[in-house]
Amino acid sequence: MNLFIQAWDYLTTSANWSGPTGIATRLGEHLWYSLLAVVLSAALAVPIGMVIGHTRRGSAAIVGFANAMRALPTLGLLTFLVLGLGLGLIPPLLALITVGIPPLLAGAYAGVANVDSHVVDASRAMGMTERQILLRVELPNALPILLTGLRATTLQVVATATIAAYVNLGGLGRYIFDGIGLYKYDRVLVGAILVAALALTLDGLLAWAVWASAPGTGRLRSQSPSKQNH
Repeated sequence: MNLFIQAWDYLTTSANWSGPTGIATRLGEHLWYSLLAVVLSAALAVPIGMVIGHTRRGSAAIVGFANAMRALPTLGLLTFLVLGLGLGLIPPLLALITVGIPPLLAGAYAGVANVDSHVVDASRAMGMTERQILLRVELPNALPILLTGLRATTLQVVATATIAAYVNLGGLGRYIFDGIGLYKYDRVLVGAILVAALALTLDGLLAWAVWASAPGTGRLRSQSPSKQNH
């Protein structure tokens, strides 16, 4: 119980939130690493998943690839990358991308592949090109599943981004690694609490996005300012 009291005291002391090593700075660094990893993961995984979901070709390969990436030990991979590339942002970023790609890849593929075939056939009958069908028909209908994949990716990347501190970068992982090194386990608890709070906050926002994006509900339109003003 004393450990929790010490962690609470640290979190509620305003001086600990400011400065170059304060909580606000560490939180910003953690968000930056996570954002970079999620954006790069999405840029790689979403187009590939959408194309495979649209063509229905290569689905077995994509499942095997996603499972293989999930099996990679992140810390071991990071160590290997540091030995090959040296210290800096690139090794942890590459390690985080291996965590972020599988859920996005699976979400993009499953979302597009599960669009009603009658809707797709009707679009072709109207003379739409395959590109138009993918972007204008399948993507809007696949959005909830795609965002669910983004939600899973975000949670995993935020939780794993603590490894940046392992290679002398910042982020909330600094509290965990420094706390272990200095035998200050209340700092370890502070880091764990902050990571969990950040993950839950982002998860709540993305859960709302999944709910609002459900096709046919008009929820996104009902939330727009122009709708509310009329």
